[in-house]
Amino acid sequence: MLVQAHGLSKSYPKVFHRSDRLRALLRLLAGRREVDATTVLHDINLEVWRGQSVGLIGENGAGKSTLLKLISGVLTPSGGNVKVHGRIGALLELGAGFHPEYSGRENIAMSAALYGLSSDEIRQRLPEIIEFADIGHYIDEPVKHYSSGMVVRLGFAVVAATRPDLLITDEVLAVGDESFQKKCVRWIEEYLETGGTLLLVSHSMYHIQKLCKHAIWLKGGVISAQGDVFDVTQAYLSYHERKNTTQAPQRAVVEAQGMEFHLLDVWLNDESHEMPLLLEHGEELRVRATVHSRDGRVPVVMLGIARADSTPVYGVSTEMDGAEVTLQSPGIYMAEVRLPALCLLPGGYTVRMHALDTEGVRMFDTIERGLTIRGNARELGLVRLPHVWITPDILPSLSGGKVDTTS
Repeated sequence: MLVQAHGLSKSYPKVFHRSDRLRALLRLLAGRREVDATTVLHDINLEVWRGQSVGLIGENGAGKSTLLKLISGVLTPSGGNVKVHGRIGALLELGAGFHPEYSGRENIAMSAALYGLSSDEIRQRLPEIIEFADIGHYIDEPVKHYSSGMVVRLGFAVVAATRPDLLITDEVLAVGDESFQKKCVRWIEEYLETGGTLLLVSHSMYHIQKLCKHAIWLKGGVISAQGDVFDVTQAYLSYHERKNTTQAPQRAVVEAQGMEFHLLDVWLNDESHEMPLLLEHGEELRVRATVHSRDGRVPVVMLGIARADSTPVYGVSTEMDGAEVTLQSPGIYMAEVRLPALCLLPGGYTVRMHALDTEGVRMFDTIERGLTIRGNARELGLVRLPHVWITPDILPSLSGGKVDTTS
């Protein structure tokens, strides 16, 4: 095991005024535990094994950078502990570890020495580092004259030359031009193939899914989810898609309005709770709804599926298909629809059931349920359409044994 954290927490004293700073200092000197503090991380438990690639995702302020700093030893935990059994190469804040007055060449020597390289090793690897950084004549200019992209190039080049046991990067791939990003991705892939270990923070789910096999989602300073990278990133994206959607009205309010038709409940695969249903891509979805009819008239029930950001995907009703709605008891009707081999691509969706009048013209009520489709598909869009790529070896079978070569 390379990294082990148990009960890891980090808090900062609240200091809005000068007096707050003095009060916090006096408490520390008196050995008193800080009570008026902001908790950034709370009770983090994680294990990273050698050869693993782990992505850290979460909103700004979730505690990702703080966690990396605790693991790399830049910060001291307020609670719990973290153990690292190996050499760390960390690319955290932009320009951290570089002296602004020194040239790039001088900073390379200083940083490499801090990573434990001897003078001979530094002289040996200097051309390789300069070539990887690829900043031209600026290598002999003071770092304070560098752009942000050039600083990252220099920092990554040093880490690449030292080949640490654990590589920690915080949004490095978000800085720099496209060619350098591709160079970094290629190097990280080769580093992982040869047994390296990666902790990567990024807001790009593309880079997280491409470079990592595991992911940890931090939310409000605690671990919201961890596990397979596709499962965690899809749950995270679904959360963002739902974040700004309008919530459905409370059922008690709807029932109190005494509408002509209103939905009593909706079940997805026999589950009626508010938590999103989790399905693997291609699994069956069954949706059942019960409707109360105030006057006993038969309602029309409609099914709608949309992305969690409200982009429509599909809709159908009992009236369109000529399906019957079952009378369960006086004034209570039930409709159920089955979607075998659901072709939705992985992501977050909303299943909506609507109660309409007998003519299917006026909509009275809606209940929404969350649906998360899991899988490692990389296709674009909303659904997977059946398709076959035409190649020369299958052309004869498609044309009955004859290939038409006429123009």
